[in-house]
Amino acid sequence: MVKIRLARHGRKRRPFYRVVAADIRAPRDGKFLEILGTYNPIEKDESKELTLKIDRVDHWLSLGAQPTDTAAALIKKFKAQVQ
Repeated sequence: MVKIRLARHGRKRRPFYRVVAADIRAPRDGKFLEILGTYNPIEKDESKELTLKIDRVDHWLSLGAQPTDTAAALIKKFKAQVQ
């Protein structure tokens, strides 16, 4: 089963996340199928805070990928910003 989830990068106290499609058996920061976007919670500019390839997110969702709660909230937030 495929999940859309966050993979943590960055350094201590300066998190930076990639939104990825990954197999549920893979470790959090391990192997993934595709990078779908980025999320930087420290970014002050709201337009740069979250970037997503929404067409690829929709593709994975159509194939049955399940987003985590956090990823689902970020996808919803991004779609609201775009409209």
